[in-house]
Amino acid sequence: MDKLLIRGGRRLNGTVAIAGAKNAALPELCAALLVDGVTTLHNVPQLQDVATMLKLLRNMGVVAERAAEQPDVVTLDASRISAPEAPYELVKTMRASILALGPLLARFGQARVSLPGGCAIGSRPVDQHIKGLQAMGADITVDHGYIVARAARLKGARITTDMVTVTGTENLLMAAVLADGETLLENAAQEPEIPDLAELLIAMGAKIEGHGTSRIRVQGVERLHAPAQPHRIIPDRIEAGTFLCAVAATGGDVTLQGADAHHLDALVDKLREAGANITDGVLDGVPWIRVRGDGRPKAVGFRTSEYPAFPTDMQAQFMAVNCIATGTARISETIFENRFMHVNELVRLGAHIEVDGHTAVVTGVPLLQGATVMATDLRASASLVIAGLVAQGETQVDRIYHLDRGYDRMEAKLRAIGADIERVK
Repeated sequence: MDKLLIRGGRRLNGTVAIAGAKNAALPELCAALLVDGVTTLHNVPQLQDVATMLKLLRNMGVVAERAAEQPDVVTLDASRISAPEAPYELVKTMRASILALGPLLARFGQARVSLPGGCAIGSRPVDQHIKGLQAMGADITVDHGYIVARAARLKGARITTDMVTVTGTENLLMAAVLADGETLLENAAQEPEIPDLAELLIAMGAKIEGHGTSRIRVQGVERLHAPAQPHRIIPDRIEAGTFLCAVAATGGDVTLQGADAHHLDALVDKLREAGANITDGVLDGVPWIRVRGDGRPKAVGFRTSEYPAFPTDMQAQFMAVNCIATGTARISETIFENRFMHVNELVRLGAHIEVDGHTAVVTGVPLLQGATVMATDLRASASLVIAGLVAQGETQVDRIYHLDRGYDRMEAKLRAIGADIERVK
C-alpha cells in the first residue's frame, strides 16, 4: 500500500495546473448514458474515482476511451448498452455510482443499481433520489441490496427534496430531461458542478432553466443527441482550495493555473482573513489564482454549509491551517456527522484540538512535529499532507489510496513547487 513521506518546513513557490473537477466529471460521464452516439469530454481528471466510473460504464457496454496523447480527453459511446446495471462490486468503492440510476431509467425504462453502502464520513442517504424518481412515476423496489427501477416513460413532476443534495439534484436532473412534461426541482443544490452538468445536457438538446439556483425547471424531450462539440469540465475548486490552504500554511508564492476564484468565494474570504494575499484574473481565456503567504496565519473560525457557503470538502484542509495559526478558532461541521476523523491524526502531529459534537476548537501552536499518521477519507488525507508540509521532521501518511480518489498526482505537483515529498510503494 502506497505511503507519502514528507519532510516539512519548506515554502512553496511556482505554478500549479489545476485539474478538472472530479465532482463534475462523475455525473457528466454518466450523462453519456442518455444519448445514442459519442460524447467527448475534455479536462477529465486522472483519478481513481474516474477510473472506477469508466469501469462501471464499460461494464454496461459503453465504449469509453482515454486519448493516449491527451489523457484528459475521454470519449464515450453508449449506443449499445448490454446491461443497465451497476453491480455492488463496483458501487461499493464509490458512492457516486448511484448517478447511473437516473440516466439509465430515463433512457431505457429500467435500471438495477446496487445500494452504495456505508461511508466513512457519515450517512449519505439515497432516499431523496428514490422519492424523486417515484414522484416522476417510477416503480422502485429494493431487492437483495439493489435498487430496481422501472418506468415506461418518466412523467414531469414538482419535486422538493427534504435536504439539499448534490448527487440527488444531478440524478433527478438527468432523469427529468427525457421525462414527459415539465419537472420542477425545488431546493436544488447550487454547486458549480450542477450548472456545468446542465450545460452539457443542454448541448445534448435538453431544455433546462434556472441551473445554478435553488429552482431548476426542466421541459422534457423525447430524445437527446450527442453533443456537437466536446464539453470542457470546469476546474476542480476543491483541489484549488487545497493548494491555497497549503500555501497559507507553509508560506510562499504560488499561482494556480485554471482555477476559478468565483467558485471559491467563501474559502478565499476566510484565507484573506487569515492573512493570505490572494489575487485572481483571466489570461488568454484561462482563469488563475495567485496566493502569497508570509509568517504564521491568523486563526479563523467558520461553519460549513451548502454552496455558496463554506464547503464541507474544505473543512479538514482549513483546520490544518488553523493548527499552526496564532489564536484559537471554532469550526462547526453541519453536513456530515463523522467528518472530524482527521482530528486524532492531527493531534499526533502536535495539534491542539478539542471536539464537542459537531464543533472543533483549534488552538494554534508554533510548530507541528512529524509523525506517522493514517488517512481516513479523501479530504482528511489532504489535511494531513498540509500538516506534514509545515511539521518539523518527517511525516509519513499511510493509506493514501483515499488521496488518489480525488487528487491528480498531488505529490508530483507539490514537489514541483518546492515541497520535499515522495511516494513510497
